[in-house]
Amino acid sequence: MSWVGELLAKYTWLRELLPIVGLLVVIVLVVHRLPRVDLGHSPAFLRRRFFNWFPVGLTYAFLYMARYNSNACIGLLFDKKQYFEIDSWGALTYGLSFILNGPLTDRLGGRKTTILAAVGAGAANVAIGVVAMRALGEGGRVPKEAWAGLVPTLSVLYAVNMYFQSFGAVSIVKVNAAWFHLRERGTFGGIFGILISLGLYFAFDWCSFIAKRTSVQWVFFVPAAILFVLAVVDFFLVRDTPHHAGHADFDLGDASSGDTGERLSVWTVASMMLRNPAIVTIAIIEFCSGFLRNAIMKTYKPFAEETGRAAHDFVQGHWGMLNCVAGILGGVVAGLISDRFFSSRRGPMAAVLYAVMLAGSGVMALTLRSASVGWVLLVMTLAIIGVHGMLSGTASMDFGGKRNVGIVVGVIDGFVYLGSTVGSRTLKSVLPSDAAAKDPGSWWTWPAAIAPLALVGFVLALRVWNARPASSKSAAAH
Repeated sequence: MSWVGELLAKYTWLRELLPIVGLLVVIVLVVHRLPRVDLGHSPAFLRRRFFNWFPVGLTYAFLYMARYNSNACIGLLFDKKQYFEIDSWGALTYGLSFILNGPLTDRLGGRKTTILAAVGAGAANVAIGVVAMRALGEGGRVPKEAWAGLVPTLSVLYAVNMYFQSFGAVSIVKVNAAWFHLRERGTFGGIFGILISLGLYFAFDWCSFIAKRTSVQWVFFVPAAILFVLAVVDFFLVRDTPHHAGHADFDLGDASSGDTGERLSVWTVASMMLRNPAIVTIAIIEFCSGFLRNAIMKTYKPFAEETGRAAHDFVQGHWGMLNCVAGILGGVVAGLISDRFFSSRRGPMAAVLYAVMLAGSGVMALTLRSASVGWVLLVMTLAIIGVHGMLSGTASMDFGGKRNVGIVVGVIDGFVYLGSTVGSRTLKSVLPSDAAAKDPGSWWTWPAAIAPLALVGFVLALRVWNARPASSKSAAAH
């Protein structure tokens, strides 16, 4: 088997992919061995459902690659403060787009808006790549003196990218809301977390690999090409409901259970949401999640590089792979526990994970000068992806139902990115720069910015501990 060792030595990305593949295999085996939630689904239905959610899921993962890929360009196209400036405009655009894109997804259907997200985000990434390519100097890098001039242009193009990206989460939840019963959705929340985690692996590790081996424009061209291919796959495979794929629709046991009337207007749904304390609380929790996810995932790379530990830091060198593993574990464990131990309630698991975030911020402050801080951040990544999968990926389906889920998930995911906007602006202001940034101790403002949001999220998660969607009749299987 020496050829295996030679292959792994030659292709380092393959070596890093093996732990992820191994973990996914273990998860599949464990889930397969667990007692099944018997809803009467036929084998033919389950097969068709897989070929429905899997292409949409891959599209969502590579949308993440086309969203977080700019992190690999810190030091090549911009510095960290310029990066957070660009990122904040994109996050703000994403956060406000739900006003339009949630209702559009409910009206057009998740299939069409998934394709729109892939094509639009792909085109925006091509445009960013072209701008970067034209600015390139010798050695395949953009000269530092050109960085500041690129920031306004990149801010606009990244905002366009994020507008189309904002269809992604809404679309995947919209499609799957019609295919997954309430009692299955915690497990789907785990799948949602896996997809996010794979996207992070592609964005951080693949894009860093591309940036080091080629020139910076390919960080944007490669994910764009993948998204264009997946748009074609989605066109041929994805359908909005079981009925459109030749199977019978069934009662989902969620907020749409027993509802056979017309789709409600956006203002009616918004009014209903504002009168629902659980949805309002979940949206505010997800605002905190957006802030925290931003602060953890996007900041460790500049921290490790500016403090001089990047060259010998295992966590930084494998940040995407380790984030992927942590996120997969967080999403799957949270989903399974939510469905099997908390009777499909999402609040208890969110509270537990926020407690991990709060404790992690304290430990993080104590370990800034130690290499162990990277491992602390990975545990916090596990927690925050688990929360996001539980709430944006699952609770939105539960409380919105299949008819109005686009608006509900749009609002909830919009709050995530409004939180990201505030996070980027905050980090741009409070993180150390220049000579001060070389001292790990000067980064104390980083965990100090995280702790208050973790506390607020934890307290609010306790408030929705027993929250359940109201349905007009008991769920029936098919």
